[in-house]
Amino acid sequence: MSAMPETIKFILNNELREVSHLPPTTTILQYLRMQERLTGTKEGCAEGDCGACTVIVGELAGDEVSYQAVNACIVFLPTLDGRHLVTVEHLKMNPVQKEMVTCHGSQCGFCTPGFVMSLSALMHNKSNATDEDIQDAIAGNLCRCTGYRPILDAARAANKSPERYLVSDIKKLKAIQRTKMFRYEAEGKFFSPRTVEELADTLTQYPQATLLAGGTDVGLWVTKQHRTLETIIYTGNVAALRQINKTAAGLEIGGAVSYTDAFDSLASYDESLEELLRRFASTQIRNLGTIGGNIANGSPIGDGMPPLIVLGAKIVLRSKAGARTLPLEDYFIAYQKQDKKPGEFVEKIIVPPKSDHVLFKTYKISKRFDQDISAVCGAFALTMKGNVIADTRIAFGGMAATPKRAAAAEKSLNGKAWNEATVRQAMAALGGDFKPLTDMRASAAYRGNVAANLLYRFYLETTEPQTATGVYSYGKG
Repeated sequence: MSAMPETIKFILNNELREVSHLPPTTTILQYLRMQERLTGTKEGCAEGDCGACTVIVGELAGDEVSYQAVNACIVFLPTLDGRHLVTVEHLKMNPVQKEMVTCHGSQCGFCTPGFVMSLSALMHNKSNATDEDIQDAIAGNLCRCTGYRPILDAARAANKSPERYLVSDIKKLKAIQRTKMFRYEAEGKFFSPRTVEELADTLTQYPQATLLAGGTDVGLWVTKQHRTLETIIYTGNVAALRQINKTAAGLEIGGAVSYTDAFDSLASYDESLEELLRRFASTQIRNLGTIGGNIANGSPIGDGMPPLIVLGAKIVLRSKAGARTLPLEDYFIAYQKQDKKPGEFVEKIIVPPKSDHVLFKTYKISKRFDQDISAVCGAFALTMKGNVIADTRIAFGGMAATPKRAAAAEKSLNGKAWNEATVRQAMAALGGDFKPLTDMRASAAYRGNVAANLLYRFYLETTEPQTATGVYSYGKG
């Protein structure tokens, strides 16, 4: 740890930048507006909700650059090291910009740069985007003027263009890549290890350090809670933590894998899980937020936890002393208290394959379809032997201080036939499993009713033909 701190090196639009004097918790948004005077990137919410600050970040992968839209207001500047940052000023009147003018997609104009950046990232990465792709890409961008119709019209029109949106200077990017751990210090310390071993060693030396992955939670600690983070250890450059592998044990997801990168692998388990993941925050947040970080922070309303718990997921916690594996549900002890020892971090999540004899569904209930925190998130998995329930796993988020299984309801179902009488008994048993709170999202009574009704919905969708969804009863299709 005796090496001298280094400068943050990245490409801003098409120019090399080196930064050595700004605190590690300086956000990209603050840097752009206050240091570079690039004011096209706006501050709306400073918490990753409105999309006015959307920029595009490119990361070198071999001889290609992968570009993603992110919220500049919650991303710390040192995480840009070795990357390409693109702002709206760099775009040269591309098809999205032209069609926003033609279709009158802008009124006050405050949100417009964010929409342009989100749609430009989409159309750079995906030709012939569908309406669903377009709406998903801008679900994290809010507009208070146009009613969205002209913005959607502009996106559909621009989608017909074959033009390439982003051009990379591969030579410049390759020149600033690192092979060893990056250290930065200016009113705080920032470490970016490259290997699991470096991460474990650094965390041992700085046990009180803040582990940073996507920053979708940690960023708000700074922008909203005004916390001082003296030492940060960033996991986003540890290659081994960003891998997804299929093994005999199931799907192994590295602790720094983003929800975007894990989307297809997890969505393959069930169409209801695909819908849940699509409604998980916004594209910008999914591009940043990691499954491991979501678990590590232990939020009782993290939508990813209930389905992973009922699928029997396990987590591997790693430290310099070694690794240990435990069932995901056992990691959550109490509100903001997890079974994590000093020096440990989430190395991987293991999701077993889903048996053909398992009925599985997950549901999200929130006030808005897009970009809203759940009042209740429920997940259900029944292992069937004929029409008899051999094993039951039910978990809810938003119903307790942690993501939690419904032990009484599970017990009432095990060994029973999957029928109306059985599910009614389990619905009643749920009342003894949870004592939910009343808050701004829902009342305790509402949450209790919703949880029971989701269990009943699960029963209906797994025992009767569902012509609207094409899902058929167990054993019939």
